[in-house]
Amino acid sequence: MIMQGKRILLIISGGIAAFKSLDLIRRLREQGASVRCVLTKGGAQFVTPLSVSALSEEKVYHDIFSLTDEAEMGHINLSREADLVVVAPASADILARMAGGLASDLATTALLATDKPVMVVPAMNMRMWEHEATQANMETLRARGLLCVGPVEGNMACGEYGFGRMSEVEDIVAAISAHLTPNARPLAARRAIVTSGPTHEAIDPVRYIANRSSGKQGHAIAAALARSGANTVLISGPTALPDPAGVTMVKVESARDMLAACEKALPAEIAICVAAVADWRVADEATQKLKKNGSAPKLLELAENPDILRTLAKVGNKRPSLVIGFAAETENVIANAQAKCKNKNTDWILANDVSPNTGTFGGNANTIHLVGHTDAVESWPTMTKDQVAERLVSRISDHFGDCP
Repeated sequence: MIMQGKRILLIISGGIAAFKSLDLIRRLREQGASVRCVLTKGGAQFVTPLSVSALSEEKVYHDIFSLTDEAEMGHINLSREADLVVVAPASADILARMAGGLASDLATTALLATDKPVMVVPAMNMRMWEHEATQANMETLRARGLLCVGPVEGNMACGEYGFGRMSEVEDIVAAISAHLTPNARPLAARRAIVTSGPTHEAIDPVRYIANRSSGKQGHAIAAALARSGANTVLISGPTALPDPAGVTMVKVESARDMLAACEKALPAEIAICVAAVADWRVADEATQKLKKNGSAPKLLELAENPDILRTLAKVGNKRPSLVIGFAAETENVIANAQAKCKNKNTDWILANDVSPNTGTFGGNANTIHLVGHTDAVESWPTMTKDQVAERLVSRISDHFGDCP
């Protein structure tokens, strides 16, 4: 638990993104932090005090004129007993009041009274975020030393698309952890390459060959490496996922593009090949869309794609000291993974069963078997892909901790 013993005051302001605050409370407590919450009048329109209290296992504060609350805690102590004050979501309204130094409710009074660092997580309509008033307020707050996470670009509840969407919870937790535990970064100064997602091999300008992959596991591993201090390059094929916080993002289409990006990212000490790279491509890609004409379709001649994992694991001056591959199998999972580990000269292979009934593709859970060059197999219980990522990074940290 990286944040064991750390105390966070979470201020939940009004906005549809307030529902993410519930998951944020849960994730912070999983990391060992204690979370006290101030729920604004606007925030209470979207999440209930009961939900916040149940997840935090703490009293929820909301009324500055409550004699009971002031007697038990008081807004001064509330703001100063925390190691960090986090405003998530931070609406345009509360940012404006913070910039103006107002103390019109418990949340803004606590913010004005605190002597601890403050982190804001903006969330609002894109036009509100882009408005010169909001940008001026943010400039004022940043000049005072406030920390800021997001917002990010994406679809919004109002139906519009753009910057203003609240950052994903895992990215907020990563930012909080990086601030509160700057020394708990066991992979600091290490460089890592992670591949993720599928590759698209063009048949013609509108069609392609691809493997199934959501990119969730690869992105989760890259995010976990970044949280552990590694200088992480994430090379991803086409996915619908947001870019993880703290990584250098390289977006590619084909297997050849991905290999070129990996070679460009060398040297590195860690390479983790999670991407579902297409084994073949069309030998002669059509420059125009192939049309149906009522006759038999043209046979596609396939050419073998480069083997990215084998290339990175090849013995040489630029070989990463730890090369890890994934083996997505539908039968003989462990035996196939052991053979792959030897044939491709990797250090570890993480094998998983991707049969249709497992729900691994596109799902949030994974069951991993870690194999190496010995016959020993380390089977992990089924867990979320985020948990798999954390466990793998912990294993990598232990590996380098044992190395001179």
